[in-house]
Amino acid sequence: MSFSTLTIPVIAIDGPTASGKGTIAHRVAQALGWSVLDSGALYRLTALALLQQDADAADENAVADIAQALDVRFDGDQVWLNGNDVAAEIRLEDVGNLASRIAAYPAVRQALLERQRAFRTAPGLVADGRDMGTVVFPDAPLKVFLVADVAARAERRCKQLKVKGFSANLADLLKDMRSRDERDRTRANAPLVAAADAITVDSSTLTIDETVQQVLDLWSGLGFPKA
Repeated sequence: MSFSTLTIPVIAIDGPTASGKGTIAHRVAQALGWSVLDSGALYRLTALALLQQDADAADENAVADIAQALDVRFDGDQVWLNGNDVAAEIRLEDVGNLASRIAAYPAVRQALLERQRAFRTAPGLVADGRDMGTVVFPDAPLKVFLVADVAARAERRCKQLKVKGFSANLADLLKDMRSRDERDRTRANAPLVAAADAITVDSSTLTIDETVQQVLDLWSGLGFPKA
């Protein structure tokens, strides 16, 4: 990153799966007129490409090569992979679970690091993921660690999937989510952990609007305007 790039502000929002960080990041970015980075989508895209190519998920170097060569484009709610809109496909649970597995590979994380940092463009960036504040943007002036009770998160994900027309079983989602949380927290490379200077926000009982407002208040509390 160049010095000029480092002067562009970043709000980093990290947290476990289905904590609402993606929705919150988009709303905050919209309020500020900033760009947004859904870093998890890059890992999901890598996982989907891996499945499409029927590659060996246990071969770290092969997965890293796929991550490095991703032909992706983000356009609003559309996510394009090799010329196809796969926004719905990358949200499937099997893709998410595979993304969590391959995200533990250091070579894959390295392959996607500079691609993520390239999203840092003026006037600012809201980045959500699991290591935005600890690894990708450690200099972000505001780091939020967004959490929610695992049962609340499973219910949210279940509703999201059903709204999109996918079948979903709450008990299975809860089991998968607990396994994914454990895997994300205990991986050796860039584990899911709050940055030392992050502010924890618990969204278990908050609405989306209330959570967005908390983040905007934290931002303005640092002396920056909300918009």
